Amino acid sequence: TAGHLCWLDRTAWYGNITNFPLWNCGGLFPTGSHEYEVFRFALAHHNDIPKLVPQVDMVDVGSSFAMTYAFCSQFAKGVYAIMGLYDQRTVNMLMSFCGSLHVCFVTPSFPIHTNNQFMLQLRPQLQEPLMALVEHFSWTRFVYMYSSDSGLSVLQRILDTAAERSWQVTSVNLDTLTEAAFVKLLQDLEYKKDYHVVLHCELERLNSILNLIAAQKRTLKNYHYILVNLGFQDLNFTAFQSLGANVTGFQLVNTSDPAVEKLNQEWLDFDSKDIKQNRRRLKYTGALTYDGVSAMATAFQNLRKQRIDISRRGNAGECLANPPAPWGQGIDIQRALQQVRLEGLTGHVQFDERGHRSNFTLTVMELSHTGPIKVGYWNENEKYVNTVVYVPVVEEFYGLQNKTYVVTTILEPPYVMLKKNHEQLVGNDRYEGYCVELASEIAKHVGFNYRLELVGDGKYGSRDAESKMWNGMVGELVYGKADVAVAPLTITLVREEMIDFTKPFMSLGISIMIKKPTKSKPGVFSFLDPLAYEIWMCIVFAYIGVSVVLFLVCVCVCKEAGEYTNEFGIFNSLWFSLGAFMQQGCDISPRSLSGRIVGGVWWFFTLIIISSYTANLAAFLTVERMVSPIESAEDLAKQTEIAYGTLEGGSTKEFFRRSKIAVFEKMWSFMKSADPSVFVKSTNEGMTRVRKSKGKYAYLLESSMNEYIEQRKPCDTMKVGGNLDSKGYGVATPKGSPLRNPVNLAVLKLNEQGLLDKLKNRWWYDKGECGTGGGDSKVRWLIDMTLL
Repeated sequence: TAGHLCWLDRTAWYGNITNFPLWNCGGLFPTGSHEYEVFRFALAHHNDIPKLVPQVDMVDVGSSFAMTYAFCSQFAKGVYAIMGLYDQRTVNMLMSFCGSLHVCFVTPSFPIHTNNQFMLQLRPQLQEPLMALVEHFSWTRFVYMYSSDSGLSVLQRILDTAAERSWQVTSVNLDTLTEAAFVKLLQDLEYKKDYHVVLHCELERLNSILNLIAAQKRTLKNYHYILVNLGFQDLNFTAFQSLGANVTGFQLVNTSDPAVEKLNQEWLDFDSKDIKQNRRRLKYTGALTYDGVSAMATAFQNLRKQRIDISRRGNAGECLANPPAPWGQGIDIQRALQQVRLEGLTGHVQFDERGHRSNFTLTVMELSHTGPIKVGYWNENEKYVNTVVYVPVVEEFYGLQNKTYVVTTILEPPYVMLKKNHEQLVGNDRYEGYCVELASEIAKHVGFNYRLELVGDGKYGSRDAESKMWNGMVGELVYGKADVAVAPLTITLVREEMIDFTKPFMSLGISIMIKKPTKSKPGVFSFLDPLAYEIWMCIVFAYIGVSVVLFLVCVCVCKEAGEYTNEFGIFNSLWFSLGAFMQQGCDISPRSLSGRIVGGVWWFFTLIIISSYTANLAAFLTVERMVSPIESAEDLAKQTEIAYGTLEGGSTKEFFRRSKIAVFEKMWSFMKSADPSVFVKSTNEGMTRVRKSKGKYAYLLESSMNEYIEQRKPCDTMKVGGNLDSKGYGVATPKGSPLRNPVNLAVLKLNEQGLLDKLKNRWWYDKGECGTGGGDSKVRWLIDMTLL
């Protein structure tokens, strides 16, 4: 059978009182359901005139065969009306029976769109309230997640409205998703920035979804959820509340009403014979069930007062007869129920001509950091009315100062370092560095306690291209594992979309680190170094040319003078020019005017050359030279001999990946295709690779870190060229965190007081190991050479 028929002994319920008529009231409920227990509780409360005698079938409401058997069984036994539940698989069968046999079915189940007047729906329709909220929040793009039972009618209304107003609506049927598929859906929403979500399903399913969202451990500051359910205060927001999402929903039962509180206490004390465990508070579906019993009791009492005979004598007939034989007095019961007007647990109870709930009021609620609060109400006449007065977010910080906040950071000299005796220390005392002192100063100015924790994966934070999940310190803020990030964390657009940054506490840019070139000692031919190779070649050609010209001039002069002996043969001419160049003179000299002019010009030329050479020769022989193979990013891009790379999972890598500048695009193409990989897991690894590569690797990193490393032993790295971009480091907090404004003001105050510059000088140059710092490395080297 569909279930066991549960007969309740009239004598047990009402003693021996038989002066008043007894009315058979049917019930179709799942075994052990909350609604069945409330049904019994309500009947016990309505033990006055007229007497309601329950005949209840415990049945699988999702089985058409079981529901048909139970319905026909109760109809044959002469029930006047039936209260019960249904689902999407059995609702059409029930509507058919009720319409054909004129038996009223009063239900707290999800409302359906029907004109069957014998289906009296206690639960209000939510299409209009939901549309009012969407319009109030000015949503034009959102995701509608629904279950097939309760969401299809609302989905149709949403799609019709979206077509009229050009909304972008994504619909998701939750019944078709596994848990893994739903988690993947959440990741897609994050990636597409679909932050407006409508969730429409029953209480139990909705609780499971909220818990699953909370289990992802990501901050929900950007999200706004509308929960299409009438039991906002019946939901468990314990795990969900701390994630910072905006949550709006509907509440049907006014739990602050003294009458509701009194009845709820009586329900908690009600002695159920079937259920021995501690009771829970009335859910809104239980309140609907109670109001349904009240409506039936009121309708039967009104019929008795009007002396309308609706008695059923003998067998009521076969519900499966063809053609069906409707109950003649069923229409009187339907009219009596439709005319009921009462104030119940769910507010004003009234039905329209189609059996739908009408003239009702819904409370609109939101989830605050203290719990659910009322923000407005909706009714058929006024539509949505907002009643809340919002308090600025900055005020929420007060009262949270007794909390110990988690400050995530990363081991990166000189920002955060472990002390030499860190194993003997505990807590924040284990660390030292620029960011450690910065965090201490910020906490001192704001007035909160904090605990430093190193990021688990040792990364700054970037989004994985496949999983769309954030890693590093950014991920810990996004997923709620940390409250603040104080580290050399670069402010970028993609990060700013997920977390909040303060004003920069340090300005910097991407720079190039290379190994200092090997110093060359003077060699055998170092005397040639003062003049360039091209100059020496020109001197050789000038020497030969002058000697030849001098020879030709002397030959021509001798012929004109009739002399047969020419002292300036070709060899003597070469000797004369060489002697003059070496400033040693010669035992012969030209006697003609033209020859002397050529010789004088040559002497003047050699005077200038020898003077310049002598001036530079001493420096070139005594000073060791450094020749840098790379001077700028353009030099790197033009060659392939020297490899170059960045930190894996950092903002520098993102800069090159997103850049549209030709030079940087060329560099990114080289870096991503290089084998072995040119990307490193940490700055320390990049520094080590530069030092061990013998000049064949250049590391691209923030200028501040480059300057720091240059000041550390063994002093074999240098910064070349200018910065490739301009950016800053900022203190980060989760989106919407109450800490953001106080921390931002603290950073600005520290900057105005000059403390930030003082901290940088202390950790960069005062503790330097390679002499005076500051300024561009290449410029400092040139200055040193000039002084020498």
